[in-house]
Amino acid sequence: MTVSIRDIARQTGLSVGTVSRALKNQDGLTETTRVRVSKVAHAMGYDFSRLKQGKIRRVVFLLHRQHEGESASLFFSPVLQGAETACRQAGVALSLITSGPTEPLLEQIRLHQADAIICAGYVEPEVLTALRHTNKPMVLLDARQAGFHSVCPDHRLGGLLATRHLIQNGRKRIAMISGSLAHFSIAERARGFRQALFDNKMLADPALEINLDDVHDLHASIARAMDYLIHLPQPPDAVFCYNDSTALEVVKYCHQRGIKIPSQLAIIGFDDIQAAAQSIPPLSSIRIDKHALGATGIGMLLHQAPATDSPLLSTNETIQPVTLIMRESTCDD
Repeated sequence: MTVSIRDIARQTGLSVGTVSRALKNQDGLTETTRVRVSKVAHAMGYDFSRLKQGKIRRVVFLLHRQHEGESASLFFSPVLQGAETACRQAGVALSLITSGPTEPLLEQIRLHQADAIICAGYVEPEVLTALRHTNKPMVLLDARQAGFHSVCPDHRLGGLLATRHLIQNGRKRIAMISGSLAHFSIAERARGFRQALFDNKMLADPALEINLDDVHDLHASIARAMDYLIHLPQPPDAVFCYNDSTALEVVKYCHQRGIKIPSQLAIIGFDDIQAAAQSIPPLSSIRIDKHALGATGIGMLLHQAPATDSPLLSTNETIQPVTLIMRESTCDD
C-alpha cells in the first residue's frame, strides 16, 4: 500500500500542510519538526520520488574540520576548485562549510539556504544520518557509505600500483606509513598495499606498518616513525606513504640523516600534489585528477535520480581512475 503525506500526518499528529513543508524543506518549521517528519516518513516507507524537486540553485560543499590541516588542504583545495568550476558553468552558487561533530551543522546548512549537499572526505556516520533526514540531494566525494551517491578515486588500485612498482624495482622490505584507517580512502590504500604483497607472495610484516600518531604535527610524527623503522633489526628498503605530504617529510628526514634516495630507501607517495614533482629528488606518486573529482561530484548531484523509499536502491557510485607517476625517488636510472 502506498504511503501518503496524509498517512504521515496521522502518524505524527501534525497537519498535512506541515508534513508537506517538512518533506519539501520549506521555511517556517523548526529543525526538530523536519527531522521528526523525515524519520517517520522513512520508517513508513514513503516514496520520496513523489515530491517535486525544484531546480538546484545553491550547493553546500561540506568539509570536516579535521581536513583543515595543510596536508589535507593540498588535496581538497583542487577538489573544491573543480566543484566551483562545475557550479559556475551550471549557474549554481557554491558555498563552503567546515564543521566538526559538535557544531550545529543543520543550522549552518539552513543559513546557507542550500538545495543540495556535497560531503568531501570523512564525515561521522551519525552526521550523515542527520543529513539524510534533510531530504536534500547529496553526494559523497572521496568517501563511501551505503545508501549514498558517491564519487571516489580508485584508492585500492592506487595502493596496489604503488607497492607493485616498488616490488618490481627489487624492494624486499616495504613499509607503509598511514593515517587513521577510519578514513575510507586511507583504509582502501592500505588494502591495495597488502594486496600487492600477497600477489607477489610476500608476507605482510606488522612491524613495517605505521599509523601516524599525530597528523597535525607531521614533522614530529614522521621523525618518530622513521626513527623506529630505521632501527629495526631488518629496516625497510622502501616506504609507501599514504599521501604526498607524508612522503615529502620522509624525504626531508632522509636528507637530514644522510640516507640516500632511492639507493638506500625508495619513497612513493599518493595524490600527486604539485610539490611532488618539485621535490629533490622528484617524488613518485599516484595521481588523482582532483579537479575532475569535484566536477564529477557536482555533475552527479545535479543529474541524480530522485531518491526512493529505499536509499540502497538508488545508490550510484563512480570510481575514478588513478595513474602511477614514476620519478627519481623510486627509480635509480
